[in-house]
Amino acid sequence: MATYAFAGSDASGVDDPLVPPELFINREVSWLAFNERVLLEAQDKRLPLLERAKFLAIFSSNLDEFFMIRVANVKRKLTAGLTEPGLDGAPPQLLATLIRAESQRLLEKQAKILRKEITPALRAEGIEICHVSALSRVESKSLREVFERDVFPVLTPQAIDRGRRFPHVSNGSLNLLVQMEAEEAGRRFARIKVPAVISRLMPVPSAGATESLRLVWLEELIADEVGRLFPGNSVQAVYPFHVNRDSDIEIDDIDDDAVDLLNVMEQQLSQRTFGTVTQLTVDTTMPAMVIEWLAQQLHASIRDVYVVNGPLAQVGLWDLIAIDRPDLKDPPLAPGAVEISDRSEEAADPVEPTQPDIFTLIRAGDILLHHPYQSFTAVTQFLRAAASDPDVVAIKQTLYRLGKDSPIITVLMAARDDDTQVAVLMEVKARFDEENNIALAHELENAGVHVNYGLPGLKTHCKALLVVRREPDGLRRYVHLSTGNYNSATARTYEDIGLFTSREDVCADISELFNVLTGYSRQERYRRLLVAPQDMRDGIIRMIDREIEHHLRSGDGRVIFKMNSLVDREIIRALYRASKAGVEVDLIVRGICCLRPGVPKWSETIRVRSIVGRFLEHSRLYYFRNGGSDEIYAGSADMMERNLDRRVEVIFPIEDHRHLARLRDEILPAYLTDTANSYILSADGAYRPVDHQPGSSDELDIHQWLVDYYRR
Repeated sequence: MATYAFAGSDASGVDDPLVPPELFINREVSWLAFNERVLLEAQDKRLPLLERAKFLAIFSSNLDEFFMIRVANVKRKLTAGLTEPGLDGAPPQLLATLIRAESQRLLEKQAKILRKEITPALRAEGIEICHVSALSRVESKSLREVFERDVFPVLTPQAIDRGRRFPHVSNGSLNLLVQMEAEEAGRRFARIKVPAVISRLMPVPSAGATESLRLVWLEELIADEVGRLFPGNSVQAVYPFHVNRDSDIEIDDIDDDAVDLLNVMEQQLSQRTFGTVTQLTVDTTMPAMVIEWLAQQLHASIRDVYVVNGPLAQVGLWDLIAIDRPDLKDPPLAPGAVEISDRSEEAADPVEPTQPDIFTLIRAGDILLHHPYQSFTAVTQFLRAAASDPDVVAIKQTLYRLGKDSPIITVLMAARDDDTQVAVLMEVKARFDEENNIALAHELENAGVHVNYGLPGLKTHCKALLVVRREPDGLRRYVHLSTGNYNSATARTYEDIGLFTSREDVCADISELFNVLTGYSRQERYRRLLVAPQDMRDGIIRMIDREIEHHLRSGDGRVIFKMNSLVDREIIRALYRASKAGVEVDLIVRGICCLRPGVPKWSETIRVRSIVGRFLEHSRLYYFRNGGSDEIYAGSADMMERNLDRRVEVIFPIEDHRHLARLRDEILPAYLTDTANSYILSADGAYRPVDHQPGSSDELDIHQWLVDYYRR
């Protein structure tokens, strides 16, 4: 049996033998299991119908990114001839086979759910996704007019012959391969890219007053009208295909000149569309000979080909969410307000406010936020208050994912003046947000904001906002820290924890962290924060080992971790060590979990659950009983090598006893008793829903529970 040794010492006194590979679950296989849990949401009849369809789209979006990044990494190893096994003992060759088989199975399952469950259910609700051939003569005529006006002008047919080579097929694109016959030339092919700027699901113009809505797939409409693009040719067949390419950008060896980093990122992004094909998806109508020819043209292997019995790239189902049928959607969430105010123009009197201003409230005590159950407006309100306050002398912020038209950018530009220094760490390496972040960085620089682009070889993933204010007793600092991004759009669906504080030790730590990010400081330790890559892993392991020591003395060791992913080998090793000592460990891991719970003599006291539902569980919380002196840390970091070694991350303590007690005694126990959204990981690596009777008195839906909790 192969075993793996790990660096680090064990201060607990517990035996720490080498961990065999079978105690690790493969990262990619675990991720595919997570995406299957997303897919299962589409089968949950308790959910509103359009929300079920949305989960099919999310599944497709997730899988596309998986092939662009993770499968691309496996393919690079195969190309390089690497054979070294991963932690679980699987070499790249075996892993590639497992990924292919599981991905094909899940794609078939997705197609069946759409075909057998979602489409009939939509039809019963008056929303019919139909074939063009099923339309009436009047409907066909109306839809043809739509094609002529809105679709035909956008299409570009690309012939493939001796004089015109096979065209480049861009990453993530949906395409049509058109097979034709001509008297002189015989069989020939052409490619048409399905335009992404047009809705995938095209409404069929109604012939009169009707309560039903009929939709056709855009690629079907184009295929039906394809003769308009090739007059004089006899179209024999039209085959859809979808392509994903290697989209990973390696930036480890870039020097620390910010301008160079920006230029290199812009150059790398321009090459993303030309990456190696990692997935070619076709439907069941394409003959094997055509599949083989198409794969050759794309320089892909037959192993990269996936065949689906249904529409490709079901991310297009997002279009259904735009349909005005509130009865088929989740009820809108009205987040609870956070009781803060500011001294901006909305205040009754900017000089003598009728309510305490936000800075006074933060000085009075830490403020804990829980999104989306509490409004993200509190964060933008804090920033606006700082931007408009003449006593504020500095604002510093890290930005990772912002989304389009972010109000944060407008406020930061407005804050910059001769008396206020505004500095932003804009992470231009945030995957798939690079172009947006580069554009926003240029916008900020043009407004006079100091923009930095991070440290060489590291992504800045921490979420921090620092405000320095001139007050009667001198300069005072105020900080906002978060587990999630400064993105007002995703804050409505992502679950995250945020904290406002003016504690001197935390604020001093954040000041020094910004000196690291924008200057040449090489600080290794902080007062209250754990910061990666400096000391976060060691800090977490120290607290796990401390819990073991407490348990050996008093028998009450307890650890609860809530995170998106658990991959890091040394953290897993420490958790196995804790379980061997008898410490009770609960892990709430939404996505990847490489630890195997419930294994005799190794992880008998470890329980793992994944929660997938209406809101994306995104907060990271780390609880230690600590012999009765409970500690909870929150932050931006999952327990993964990439977070602990290759990112700037921060986890921060929840020190106000009210907030700590709320998380310890109410929020975390509710997560651990959820029955509606939870899957339990077994020792065999399989996830199974919590065994309960839907609608029974013991059923608990954590998302609805939290909605009700914050309303109270």
